[in-house]
Amino acid sequence: MQSKPMMQGNLTLKLGEFELDSGHFSLDLEGVTVLFGRSGSGKSTLLRAISGLDKRTRGSLTVNGKAWQEDNRRLVPQARNIGFVFQDAALFPHMTVRQNLNYGMKRLPKSVDKLSADDFNEIVSRVGIADKLDRTVTFLSGGERQRVAIARALLSRPEILCMDEPLSALDWRAKAEMLTLIEEVVEAYRIPVLYITHAPSEVERLADRIVFMKDGRIESIESLQQALSRVDSPLFDEQGAVTVLEGKVLPIESGLRPVGLGEDTLWLSDTHDINKSMVRVRVLARDVSLALSDPQSLSIVNHLPARIVELIPEGEHRVLVRVQLRDGQKLFAEVTAQSTQRLDLHVGLELFVLIKSVVLAE
Repeated sequence: MQSKPMMQGNLTLKLGEFELDSGHFSLDLEGVTVLFGRSGSGKSTLLRAISGLDKRTRGSLTVNGKAWQEDNRRLVPQARNIGFVFQDAALFPHMTVRQNLNYGMKRLPKSVDKLSADDFNEIVSRVGIADKLDRTVTFLSGGERQRVAIARALLSRPEILCMDEPLSALDWRAKAEMLTLIEEVVEAYRIPVLYITHAPSEVERLADRIVFMKDGRIESIESLQQALSRVDSPLFDEQGAVTVLEGKVLPIESGLRPVGLGEDTLWLSDTHDINKSMVRVRVLARDVSLALSDPQSLSIVNHLPARIVELIPEGEHRVLVRVQLRDGQKLFAEVTAQSTQRLDLHVGLELFVLIKSVVLAE
């Protein structure tokens, strides 16, 4: 049985007044690993250190048992076989799409097998640029340029795909399309992805695990569910606590999209085409109410049986209630302290959660 891709290291890099000092870290690279933190926390610097783009990097780095760095002995970036997608796509403006792709392929090290014409055609078709190969990149939209950058990275047959805020310059529609594309690429090619963002919505949509960074150090490495289970999660914004549930896509019924959560079903008003069997849905704690019995005469369609596993007092006379659904997934509900007393809410109590609003994570 093939072992999971792993990265282990301890890297330092001083850039002017800023210093990266990651501390010892160990990463399971399978799926999408998001580097998350505020601007200036060291996300891009850590990615530069990992990729070998800065010769001043010191420390140790091992990927899949192979030493990429040991003090000042280091593999050059080309030997690390990393594909890059940057915020600005970094394409040659005087070249066509095809010429940009071919230029990247010509610079591959000899140790990397070149792709066949069929492989080339499959990648450009999947990424959605097959009809744009002979167009000059200056005539492409921002989203189209990022598609070219992703294709160029995939054509290099990378061991790891690094993406540094690839959506930050795009409008909301292009972002939604690119998030779907990134999901499809991860699913189709099974390439480990290191993804930088400061947008919680992108983390909730893509992340398998999160590297939280602050002041040049790795604070913690957590799964998405671990990160969202913390009351003080850095992923929570002004909207408050959030839950991301994963469910099975079911056929549309009565104009609604059902999502299976074990024995139970969530109903979504969003019925656009979904080309995958599992989806993530986003639920705000403030959109969840609690009832001691299953109310039938309500317009709210999502009523799920659950059990209270934790009560967390908050400020302003509010309480965050963590419940467990029947399929084992956890969900936050925010209620008043008065409601907590009136309903006699306590750990172990079985009740129903009423979810007012459910959306696909995006």
